[in-house]
Amino acid sequence: MASSSDMTATAEAAPLHKHPYHLVDPSPWPIVASFSAGALVLGIILLAHYNIHWMLYAGIVGVLATAFMWWRDIVRESRTPGMHTPVVRIGLRYGMMLFIASEVMFFVAFFWAYFHFALYPEHVSGSVAATAVWPPKGVLTFDPFGLPFLNTMILLLSGCTVTWAHHGLLHGDRKAMIGGLALTVALGMFFTTLQAVEYAEAPFAFTGGVYPSVFFLATGFHGFHVIIGTIFLAVCLVRAIKGHFTPQRHFGFEAAAWYWHFVDVVWLFLFICIYFLGAGDIAEH
Repeated sequence: MASSSDMTATAEAAPLHKHPYHLVDPSPWPIVASFSAGALVLGIILLAHYNIHWMLYAGIVGVLATAFMWWRDIVRESRTPGMHTPVVRIGLRYGMMLFIASEVMFFVAFFWAYFHFALYPEHVSGSVAATAVWPPKGVLTFDPFGLPFLNTMILLLSGCTVTWAHHGLLHGDRKAMIGGLALTVALGMFFTTLQAVEYAEAPFAFTGGVYPSVFFLATGFHGFHVIIGTIFLAVCLVRAIKGHFTPQRHFGFEAAAWYWHFVDVVWLFLFICIYFLGAGDIAEH
C-alpha cells in the first residue's frame, strides 16, 4: 500500500478554475515578439540593400530577449500547481506534434528542390539535355564515409543518450537523466563543430551553382535545427539539475526529445540522399 507521501507526490493538483482548460493570462510577449520579428526582417532588408546594421542587431536582441522572457514565464506556469492539468498537457502535446509536422513539410521543400534537379539534371540552367548529369559536371562532392558518416554516428549516438535520459527520468534515476542529457548536449555541440569544419573544407562555394545552393540550403538549415535542439536540451539539462521534472510531469523534456529525434531522422535522409546516393566525383582532402 502506497504511503501518504507517495500519494501526495503523484496526486494531481486541483485546477485553479472550475474547468481543466487553460485560460491564457494577459501577456506583453506576443506583441513584443511581433515587433521584434518585424525589426529583424527589416534589418535584413536594410543590411542587404543599404549596408545598415543597427536594425538587424536590434531585431536579433529583441527576438532573443522575448524568447527568453516568454519561455521563462511558461516554465514558471508549468510549475504552478493546478495550471497544467492533464487536459492542458494533452493540448501541449498536440501542439508539439503539429509543430514537428510543419517542420517536416519545411524540409520536404528542400528535398523537393534537390530531387527536382537530381532527377531532371537537364533543368539546370546552362546544361545540355543530352549530356546533363547530377551532380553537374565539374562539381566535386564530399566523401560520404568521411566527416558526414562520423556526424551520422554522432547523431545516432545522441538519439540513444537522450532515450537513456528519458528512461532514467521515467524510473526516477536522476543521475542517469542528467548524465544522458549532458552527453546529448555535448554530442550536439560536437556535431555542429564538425559541420563547421566540413563547410570550411567544402570543395565548392555557396555561389558555385545549383548544387551548392541546394546542398547548403538543406544541410545548413538542418544544422540550424541541431543548434536549436541543442539549446532546447541544454535548458532541459538546467531544469533537470534544478529538479523541475518528475516521472509524472515532464512535458518540456518530452518535447525536446521529440524534436531531437526529428532532427536525427532528417539527417539520416540527408546522408542517404545527398551525401551517399548523390555523391559524384569525390574531392581529395
